[in-house]
This record gives sequence, structure tokens and C-alpha cells, in this order.
Amino acid sequence: MNGTKPFTVCVIVAMDQGRIIGFKNRLPWHIPEDMKRFAKLTTGHTVLMGRKTYESLPDKFRPLPKRKNMVITRSPAQFRAAEGVLVFSSPGAAIEHLHHHSEDVSGGQLWIIGGGEIYRETMEYVDQIYLTVVDGTHEGDVYFPEFEQDFVLAECETHEGFEYRLYRRKTQASAPD
Repeated sequence: MNGTKPFTVCVIVAMDQGRIIGFKNRLPWHIPEDMKRFAKLTTGHTVLMGRKTYESLPDKFRPLPKRKNMVITRSPAQFRAAEGVLVFSSPGAAIEHLHHHSEDVSGGQLWIIGGGEIYRETMEYVDQIYLTVVDGTHEGDVYFPEFEQDFVLAECETHEGFEYRLYRRKTQASAPD
């Protein structure tokens, strides 16, 4: 955890080399190893997602098990979520809630899990990005936003067909003079 807030905000996302992260509300690829990594990293923590991402989850995984689920929708009153799912009208409202209700932050981490609009709206809060870069380019209609100027590559692990990267937000101490 960092010293300025009671929890760490992490993004987890897979994108191709053209920054594509989705197509017609689905992932444009199938990488079982990456799905296992997603489950391992996010289980036991709080996950925040947009309504479309929530609705794209298979019924048996909605809400995501063994995680506290938070959903962002422009129309919270009309949104029907499963019992226990916290619903907010904006990412800022959700994060503000967590500052005042730390019991809703499981394991000291908030994981932003998509989609594209939610990633854009939460980037200012993010401490770490767990990025899977999928080889090649795919057909898509959702893109991951630019982030590189505010983050530094901390770890990289290459696999056949994809690469795991961990980025950490640049701090004043690591910024060049």
C-alpha cells in the first residue's frame, strides 16, 4: 500500500500491440494462462468494473466469486446487480466511498478490471498496471488509453504469444531533474 491512501489501486488489462482490449463486448483472444493470472491476482480483493464489463461476464462468474464487486453505471437506480454488488454512478464516487469505508477494500487492493471508459476515468488514481501485451493486432472497438508518460516499467515476463508487464506510477523521487 502507498502512504497517501489506505489502499493500492491496480489496473489489470490485456491489450494487443495496437492497444485493442475488446471487440463487441468480448476479449478478441483466448489465453487461458492469462485468465488464470487474472483470477490469482484479483481473488480476495475488490474489483471495480463498468456495467458493460459486468454484463459481459458469464452468468456463473457474475458477480466475480471471492471478490468484492463494484460496478459503475450512469443509471444506478435502473441497474439490477446481484446481492452484495456495490453500484456507483462514477469511478470517482466509488473511490471516494472506499476512502470512507475501508472495510469495502478487500486485501488492501482495488483492482480496476475494465472496460475502456473505466480505465480512462480511473487512470489518475492508479498506482500499478498489470498489463498483458498480446502479440499482433486484432479487430477491436475498445482501446486502452495512453499511460506510459506517468508510469515506469518495473517487471517484464515474456511468454509465447504474449508478455506480462508491471508498470508502477512514477514518483517524485524517480522523476528526472
